[in-house]
Amino acid sequence: QVQVVESGGGLVQPGGSLRLSCAASGSRFSIYAMGWFRQAPGKQRELVATITIGGITNIANSVKGRFTITRDNTKTTLYLQMNSLKPENTAVYYCGLKERPIIPYSYWGQGTQVTVSS
Repeated sequence: QVQVVESGGGLVQPGGSLRLSCAASGSRFSIYAMGWFRQAPGKQRELVATITIGGITNIANSVKGRFTITRDNTKTTLYLQMNSLKPENTAVYYCGLKERPIIPYSYWGQGTQVTVSS
């Protein structure tokens, strides 16, 4: 069983910054990639940023240059540094994990709310 737990969301003013964290734990699991996704009210979940076990990143164009995805040396803790936040970045942010390249993200956290508002 794999547990994925996000933290770090909150309320921030436009132009501000937040850092999200995600910790994966459990027994007998492997990581091919981890990533951040978000879902705003009335919209589908969308990719924000992902990173493979080899360090290859994929960043959504809408956040490129403002958001940075990193991980710790154990490669089981993921971070999302979000700078220059905009109201349209308001969403529930989810951390996901996939164990192999050809399968979908199959482990998800409970989500953390990010609200950008003055």
